[in-house]
Amino acid sequence: MPQPPPKPKQEPDPERMAVLRSLPIEIKQQLSGDEAHAFMYNEELPESLLEKLKKYLVADAK
Repeated sequence: MPQPPPKPKQEPDPERMAVLRSLPIEIKQQLSGDEAHAFMYNEELPESLLEKLKKYLVADAK
């Protein structure tokens, strides 16, 4: 079975990377690789990540 073509390389969002770096170490240690990836690449955030970051998130007032 042929493999799908590789996705083009996408760079992580520098602002989001800075936010991850600024989190307390105890929070960073709880994040899975998938959660960190979703955050850095501006993908849909898993509920598990939203729960871990709820103290640090600000509601978007639209």
